[in-house]
Amino acid sequence: MQPGTMNLLEDSTVPVISVFIASPEGGNGRNVVANGVVAALATKYKTQVYRPSADQGETFTATLLHTAGSSISVQQATATTTAAVRADQTMARGDVARGYHTFCDATQPEACVLVGHDASPIGDPEASLMDARFAADTQSIVFLAVCTLHRTSVELRATVKANLSMFERCGVTLAGVFVTGCKPSKSAESEDALDDLGVPVWTMPPIGCTTEQEAADSLPTFRDNAPTGEILDACEKKRHLPVTPFFFQNDLIARARVSHKTIVVPESLEPRMLRAADYLLERDVVDILFVGDRDEVLKAGDDLGLEHLPMAKFNAIDDERVLEPMVSELVTLRAKKGMTPDKAREVLKDPTYFGTMLVQLNLADGLVSGSINSTASTVRPALQVIKTKPGTSMVSGAFLMCLPTHVAVFADCAITPNPTAEQLADIAIQSAGTASAFGIDPRVGMLSYSTLGSGKGPDVDLVEEATRIAHEKAPDLKLVGPIQFDAAWSPTVAAAKAPGNEVAGHVNVFVFPNLSAGNIGYKAVQRSSGAVAIGPVLQGLRKPVNDLSRGATVPDIINTIALTAVIAQDD
Repeated sequence: MQPGTMNLLEDSTVPVISVFIASPEGGNGRNVVANGVVAALATKYKTQVYRPSADQGETFTATLLHTAGSSISVQQATATTTAAVRADQTMARGDVARGYHTFCDATQPEACVLVGHDASPIGDPEASLMDARFAADTQSIVFLAVCTLHRTSVELRATVKANLSMFERCGVTLAGVFVTGCKPSKSAESEDALDDLGVPVWTMPPIGCTTEQEAADSLPTFRDNAPTGEILDACEKKRHLPVTPFFFQNDLIARARVSHKTIVVPESLEPRMLRAADYLLERDVVDILFVGDRDEVLKAGDDLGLEHLPMAKFNAIDDERVLEPMVSELVTLRAKKGMTPDKAREVLKDPTYFGTMLVQLNLADGLVSGSINSTASTVRPALQVIKTKPGTSMVSGAFLMCLPTHVAVFADCAITPNPTAEQLADIAIQSAGTASAFGIDPRVGMLSYSTLGSGKGPDVDLVEEATRIAHEKAPDLKLVGPIQFDAAWSPTVAAAKAPGNEVAGHVNVFVFPNLSAGNIGYKAVQRSSGAVAIGPVLQGLRKPVNDLSRGATVPDIINTIALTAVIAQDD
């Protein structure tokens, strides 16, 4: 299991038994397996069929829907086309992940069978890899169907092993293997060739399964060779599942939609903010409260061709109905700093400060800013008005790093340049809390150039002291430090550098010793690995206020607004 892999099966907004039928070839052998698994699950669960991609004009999806007893259309059950996957794999993964969440929300299945690519005369070397990625993006277990009509037992084993290696790289769990096109004379040797996989192996004789009649006729043979109870046992087994960037982002949107919080957007004329708001409003994820004149904001949206901004809320910055209580509150909060009504009115001309006061007055649940303003412009009003949580002395900034198969937390990457040992300990505890809020069981690594005393110097002493303080403040926290990044990340390296330490090699909350290291570290991982960095999450505030990079893309802003709404659910 990768460091930090989450099992969101029980907590996810899509709590479905999700089974992916993968095959190197597609075609009849795959069809028999897909049809049989659908029938097996339908004996116990409300079952649906989902096709991540399918060839235009194929008819087998309709056959599967008939077996499942589903009344939905083939179009509803299909995310995209095979040609579209070949044209743009990244776009296709987004379409499939989003489509699966939407599909499950609409059809409310208890189990869902996803079926991989169709047999095709076009030789696409990445078709099976994309199936593995689609399985990971939908948190599906995989049944692999491999035809042995034209394979020896040695070739069968090599084929299965090659596919298993690919699944492991994608974080996908193999739940069973079907050997299709398997004549009785080859059944025993096929099973022997795969007897060390640690998963069930079923052999299936050659049998046609393209029409509804053939599908119905194939079921007795399927059940004789793969009993329904065995199929259900393999599907129901609890497993750790991968969390890919595509899954996490769509799960984040789904979680935000549940409580439908109101998020303030002070940068109300910025095109990226408007596009992100339009996307979220169209999907009814959050309520957006723009700071600004309604007509002016809508005109800016019209110029961009956006259609859903009228669904937002608006608060003009000179609205006396809101300004008057704001001024009173701000004078009360900042009286010791010499705040007067006149000064308060001047301060509240700043849209970010105005938006922060909307959160303070409980007229909104959170705020997102920073696409055109500095971090200081976002953080300063929050510190002065919203302030820190009780028992918290500081604010820090963490990023949720969506890596290929799991999510990790990096901190502090945004706020504190040179934290003291006390502050570093607080950052560790805050970051562990952020991890827990998003379903990650936190295992914290206090990063250094030294692993458990291997190096010496003032910088190491700082991290050693921070680790000691964090242990004292949070004795139940799984924590290791000082530790080098490789020993925190890799179980193999940890075995050599930190033998016997249960946290080393499995860290999912990485606490950097200073802002330079943290900011460089998260950007290096983001840009070199393709990881999606969501944040920074401003940790320690009473209410969620989150900052954006001025280089934020529209998807970055969508993610940050959704994340802010999810954090607000706990307030």
